[in-house]
Amino acid sequence: MYFDSIEALLSMDGHGGFVWTAYLITMVVIAGILIAPVRRKKKFLQQLAGELKRAQAQPGNSQEDM
Repeated sequence: MYFDSIEALLSMDGHGGFVWTAYLITMVVIAGILIAPVRRKKKFLQQLAGELKRAQAQPGNSQEDM
């Protein structure tokens, strides 16, 4: 194994703070990239469902108008 102990792995000869911060920022960005489209799709579907509900609730509207 490259490092003798967990402490050596975390400190990385004084560079550990920079390395682990870079890993953390990278993981946060990747998580954001993966989560954002799912949240956008959910919001869009909720808005669409609301619009359809409002359109059906208006008097005088029928399915043939759409």
